[in-house]
Amino acid sequence: MDCDLLVKNGRVVSADGIDATDVAVKDGRVAALLVPHVRDGVRAVQVLDAKGKLVLPGAIDVHAHLNDPGFTWREDFAHGTAAAAAGGVTTVVDMPLQNEPALTDAAIFARKVEAVRNKALVDYAFWGGLTGDNLDSMCGLNDAGVVAFKVFLGPVSPDYRTLPLGVVREALEVASSFGGLVGFHAEDYSIIRHEEERAAREGRTGRIDFLRSRPVEAERIAVAGVIELARATGARVHICHVSHPRVAELIRVAQAEGLPVTGETCTHYLVFDEADVLERGMLFKCAPPLRTAADREALWDYVVDGTLACVASDHSPCAPREKDEGKGAFKAWGGISGIQSLMSVFFDRAVHRRGLSPSLVAARLSEGPARIFGLWNRKGAIRPGADADLVILDPDRAWRITENSLQYLNRISAFVGLEGRGVPETVLVRGQVVWSGGAVRGSPGYGELIRRSLPVDWIGNTARSA
Repeated sequence: MDCDLLVKNGRVVSADGIDATDVAVKDGRVAALLVPHVRDGVRAVQVLDAKGKLVLPGAIDVHAHLNDPGFTWREDFAHGTAAAAAGGVTTVVDMPLQNEPALTDAAIFARKVEAVRNKALVDYAFWGGLTGDNLDSMCGLNDAGVVAFKVFLGPVSPDYRTLPLGVVREALEVASSFGGLVGFHAEDYSIIRHEEERAAREGRTGRIDFLRSRPVEAERIAVAGVIELARATGARVHICHVSHPRVAELIRVAQAEGLPVTGETCTHYLVFDEADVLERGMLFKCAPPLRTAADREALWDYVVDGTLACVASDHSPCAPREKDEGKGAFKAWGGISGIQSLMSVFFDRAVHRRGLSPSLVAARLSEGPARIFGLWNRKGAIRPGADADLVILDPDRAWRITENSLQYLNRISAFVGLEGRGVPETVLVRGQVVWSGGAVRGSPGYGELIRRSLPVDWIGNTARSA
């Protein structure tokens, strides 16, 4: 057998288990998985020895804000996808917010592709945005190739409209006509706006006041409304950045009922808690906010059982000045940079801190995202015919996140200072090394746009424990 690349002596990780197999790559795709004794018949142009290492499918970060074009003082595709490569993320699904203009129709989609195509180091896909006045653009966006549509039910940014549930219902009816996926920032607008205005009247601008302005009840009420609309329309809905186990429980019950509801959480909700906001400041501000330490620990149960089939970064970078707390906590930028740390942090916390199988990493960072977002035909697993998106990870190598280690345009992150074990040492996208030896090895522009295909078993088999 002739191939372009052979990754030998590693242990290949899937959502179902770990096998001692070699990976043969031809024309950017996995050509075969070979037991070691078959290797002698393989002729490879390049050989990578993964002895003592795990070979994982590249992570798919389904929730990242790369800000390009329009807000590139915060991040751009060149820096954001370099950070992704450094962290074992081989496909980035970019959000429509914090783009100028927001990605709301097919013409803007085309301009966005042209703006980033020569910058991307890893593969990428796009969310489309729903603003209420562009429902007639949904079919065009779907045809262009967006993998999902994003809706905001709570106040996040002046750049994006909060949608009432009546408009959301109509949008779901449209999405259901072509099997589209609609994702939600699910926090109840009326509760949050009232609490913000109440705090302003009373002159309360501190960290605790911000946390109290976005209670878990706001998240639960919004998610419950989305679930009811999924029941009414049959549309596929996805709850973004779930912060609390009580919210995850609503999703679990809906899934048990057979409703087309999926969910994700983010590494910061699995690592940090509200004490970090109170004691360490605005680097830890996000929306929904961090919850209690007990809530954080309980949320892990829903990751393990598959209720939350995706773990994403919600990478939301900013310039350092935007985290300034001088005008109060409400005015500071709410977002955490985390795409580069996604795999290493999740691996350490799941495998080393909780004794879970590395298969959980493959399930929640790769397979679950690929299945839900319609990328399973190419992404999400190391299997013959799939893109050879591979991460050779040293499971025991120690790491410490520093500002200097970050590839971001603005090297600030709540994760700076965190320590753990499990380092993505070599990262390949479609069979080409893009990160190795602690440095970028690929060229900007190598990354390709990936469009949605029909989802495969979008709920059933994604909900598996590992």
